[in-house]
Amino acid sequence: MAKVDTDIREQIEQYELDRTQQLELAELLKICHDQLGETDDALVTLAFKLCCKSHEGVTRASGEPYYQHPVEVAKIMADDFNIDDESVVASLLHDTVEDTSVTLEMVEELFNPTVRHLIDGVTKITGVFESRNTEQAETFMKLILSMAEDIRVVLIKFADRLHNMRTISHLPRQKQLKKATETMELYAPLAHRFGLFKIKNEFEDLCFKVIDPNSFKFIVRKLRDKKEAREHFIEKFMEPVENVLKGQNFSFEIKGRPKHIYSIYRKMQMQQKPFEEIYDLFAIRIILEEPHTKEDCWRVYSIITDWYTPIPQRFRDFISVPKANGYQSLHTTVITKQGRKVEVQIRTRKMDDIAEQGVAAHWKYKEGGGGGSSELDKFVHWVRDVLDNPRPEAATEFVKDFQLNLYQDEIYVFTPDGELKTLPKGASCIDFAFEIHSEIGERAVAAKVNGKMVPLRQKLKVGDQVEIITGNKINLNADWIEDVVTHKAKARLRQFIKQKERKIADEGRELWEKRAAKGKIEATDQEITKVAKKFKFENAQELFYEIGNGAFDVQELFKIVKELKSKGRIEKERTEAEELNEEDIQENYITSARSIGDGKALLVDGELTGVKYSYANCCNPIPGDDVVGFISRNGDVKVHRSNCKNAHHLIRTDSERIIDVTWARNIDTQFLGAVKVIGEDRVGLVNDLTEILAKSLKTNMKSINVSSEGGMFEGILTIYVDDLKHLEKIIRRLEKVEGIKNVIRYE
Repeated sequence: MAKVDTDIREQIEQYELDRTQQLELAELLKICHDQLGETDDALVTLAFKLCCKSHEGVTRASGEPYYQHPVEVAKIMADDFNIDDESVVASLLHDTVEDTSVTLEMVEELFNPTVRHLIDGVTKITGVFESRNTEQAETFMKLILSMAEDIRVVLIKFADRLHNMRTISHLPRQKQLKKATETMELYAPLAHRFGLFKIKNEFEDLCFKVIDPNSFKFIVRKLRDKKEAREHFIEKFMEPVENVLKGQNFSFEIKGRPKHIYSIYRKMQMQQKPFEEIYDLFAIRIILEEPHTKEDCWRVYSIITDWYTPIPQRFRDFISVPKANGYQSLHTTVITKQGRKVEVQIRTRKMDDIAEQGVAAHWKYKEGGGGGSSELDKFVHWVRDVLDNPRPEAATEFVKDFQLNLYQDEIYVFTPDGELKTLPKGASCIDFAFEIHSEIGERAVAAKVNGKMVPLRQKLKVGDQVEIITGNKINLNADWIEDVVTHKAKARLRQFIKQKERKIADEGRELWEKRAAKGKIEATDQEITKVAKKFKFENAQELFYEIGNGAFDVQELFKIVKELKSKGRIEKERTEAEELNEEDIQENYITSARSIGDGKALLVDGELTGVKYSYANCCNPIPGDDVVGFISRNGDVKVHRSNCKNAHHLIRTDSERIIDVTWARNIDTQFLGAVKVIGEDRVGLVNDLTEILAKSLKTNMKSINVSSEGGMFEGILTIYVDDLKHLEKIIRRLEKVEGIKNVIRYE
């Protein structure tokens, strides 16, 4: 390896920092000293200067000097993750090898092999989310493998994405949506699985702010309005408990933070309730300082429940049975004398560090200085287990399964020997069998749960003791695919189904070849594929499969192929010309849609001259909603709300077809909207609601769908509105109707 010229080191060391850069370096070093303990100041300073020198004259989209981005990433690594000075150095230089003349060889000579390894790892996974579909999924798998080798590589990538999301407002709207969508779908769930709950929550809130700015601002405003009352309530709630804890010489800290904005929004959507009726908006956390132990957490729990009534079904003991990512805490929800529910979390300082920092904290508390912990080892084992099948049939299915496994709640079950196994909520006996070993899953014929025989499909509950009974032969069932949730089980069942389908398709092809030979005609695979598409099959393999299982008559195929052969090459040339022409038309439409916008956001409602557009039925956008346009295959623009699930899918899979759209200022059109009304049933309620809409609010109604049960009324009112303000006015007015408890926009 060629040695780095000593002149280069001297040039870097003698590089003069301006006043702002000097202050930035001083702040970074202070964070390192406070959070990391041992820090090689000379190493960090050299990296800081190389960072500034390499990115000299380069600016970000915001106009600020580019070097400030890697510096902020380094601060996150030191302040939030508390790993080591080598990861801080790698953070400072994470963009240099890819974007500047700095090489990995230079990095190793100037610093050390570890820093080179970290930068190389980050550089390799930088483009992981840039490609789409299968390519993205394949690269994502490589990312996970890289992560399993050195956790710090992905922590740097988390810090990099976090700072990018914090400064995302300077990007064009289309790029904001793409970045926010991929962050929500891959970075946030991966952070969740790492146990990085603080980072995961910030990811979700920053994405939510981009995807649905109106809802984000609404919740922020509501939380701000309630802040003083919330702080007063926490103070009163904790006062008697605090006095007892101090009297018993506990050393502790109390935190009462509101839950993050996106989780509140999700509760509102899932429970179909307004903000005011979401009671667990915050959680009180009691953190015991060293040398308190887990036994002391139980003593604190006892003190709290002496003062307040616990709700048994809301109790969770993650201390005795930690989550797979190492999370430990006691969770309980209690009721005050005024009937208010309050969530309380009790943990030690070490538990809190792990809860906030996940695998980063495992690194901090590494055992014997060996660079890892038992919890970290379990996590890496889990990653490698997920990748047990290195090339699944469809890489996109891998990512989908991976996301599900990351976010799902966990259940804890036992083997007959009492060994604890962690599975996603909703797992069946089949999942359990595959969790033990792939061969056990393949040969499972029955199961015993808590000593009783049960079907293999049975869903498991927390605390179940499970025994799998196996046979001598493989006993897989294609129908099981609907009953499993773990990636390991799904991947093996998909493989089994593909093998079975392939065998049937081969039988179908054999039937065709016999019929073709008998009729003395020959057909190429391309010709068979063309016929298959006439019958709406994706490819020839699907057609042969249908012939093999008897759903498609081979004689019908023979008849069409014979007819096609008689037309000869003319048909082929005409089809190719049509396909070429269709592609040209699509491209012309897309070009014209973009050119009308002239690089700016297009207006909708009469302003998209020369381009057809319509509103998506899946989300029914109305003026005032944050919206995006999607250019369809025929060149029309379909307008979606930016928080629509279908829009998220389109942004992720077909982002080049996304186009910015905004509402025209004056729209003389009415739009379809809907509200859900819940309240106490009484005579004349429906009449009151319709009368207010028609007379007081001058609103036309398309339909009303009502149901009544147990004295409670629920109705969906489909109405015509001018815009979002009009809809909000309707909601406020209906809330004042006697007996009405809740009025929300119906999705």
